[in-house]
Amino acid sequence: MSEKRRLMKGNEAIGEAAIRAGCRFYAGYPITPQNELTEYMAGHMPEAGGTFVQAESEVAAINMIYGAAAAAARAMTSSSGPGISLKQEGISYMCGSELPCFYANIVRGGPGLGNIAPAQSDYFQATRGGGHGDYRVIVLAPSTGQELVDLTMLGFDLADKYRNPAMILGDGILGQMMEPVVLREPKQYDAATKKDWALGNSGGRDRHMITSVRLAPGTLETHNLHLMEKYNKIEEEEVRYELTACEDADVVLVAYGTAARVAKSAVSMAREANEIKLGLIRPLTLWPFPGKVVNEIGRDKQHVLVVEMSLGQMYDDVLLSICGEAQVSLLGHTGGGLPTEREIIETAKKAKGSGKPVKVFPGPSV
Repeated sequence: MSEKRRLMKGNEAIGEAAIRAGCRFYAGYPITPQNELTEYMAGHMPEAGGTFVQAESEVAAINMIYGAAAAAARAMTSSSGPGISLKQEGISYMCGSELPCFYANIVRGGPGLGNIAPAQSDYFQATRGGGHGDYRVIVLAPSTGQELVDLTMLGFDLADKYRNPAMILGDGILGQMMEPVVLREPKQYDAATKKDWALGNSGGRDRHMITSVRLAPGTLETHNLHLMEKYNKIEEEEVRYELTACEDADVVLVAYGTAARVAKSAVSMAREANEIKLGLIRPLTLWPFPGKVVNEIGRDKQHVLVVEMSLGQMYDDVLLSICGEAQVSLLGHTGGGLPTEREIIETAKKAKGSGKPVKVFPGPSV
């Protein structure tokens, strides 16, 4: 089948990829900087034979997703930080009920309402479940328009494979930026025949009850241990990452999303100028986190610099992965601030020369 190349805003690319992945139910509520995604779904879901609902609130939207997923639909929602916070109860319910769905968080600055500038300050919320109870969500971290497309389609497949919510953790730059993307042919997805666990008794299926409530003594613990086995399998089979120039690096950067785009440029700039040999580990899955490869490369190189648009949230996962076997430094921007290539290079040189970990927060450039 032919592939079509199109110049698209990131938010719209997610929407088109979702439709081509077989999404036929979307419920959401407006919030900047992801509104173009909601708008795109409003205009295009009916064309694909799907249903679009602008709910009265984020809480209503996620519960509509719960219902649609229970009835076998490929379902999706999206929001930014404050809206994702409001959806957390429903996401916890879906994990407890083992219902697949896909959602996007196009992160804005926080805490609170913060601002509409890009940030990575929802990392904890995404990778630690975000709500109550023992559960995990598969977290994908694109850094280009093409990856927004590819990881959206992958996210729907992973959600169905493991009967678990999966998400994209993006940011305002990725959502608003326009880039050329290749749009693959739509999948012919027959949800009803693939999900024999779903509600209903049509097509010869037995009746089912989907719930996250388990009140009989011992049943919840048994269920949570079952979920743990599933999460262990995801950690074994679904870790994804990209390595750049790590073989001979003096300092290895760890970054994702927009910060990783800047970090990759810093690797090239530093090497072209013969300033310092930098390498880059770019997680494509934030959960499951590529801790083994971070440990192996960091232990070998001894100097690791985490670059992120937060006060050091992924930094904690890198520290846990390194287990004290290498020096781990941090360059952080927050509240909509972006790292620059020069900041990364200078911080890497400082980290390598100091003999101990450093933490640098340059603050706003304006």
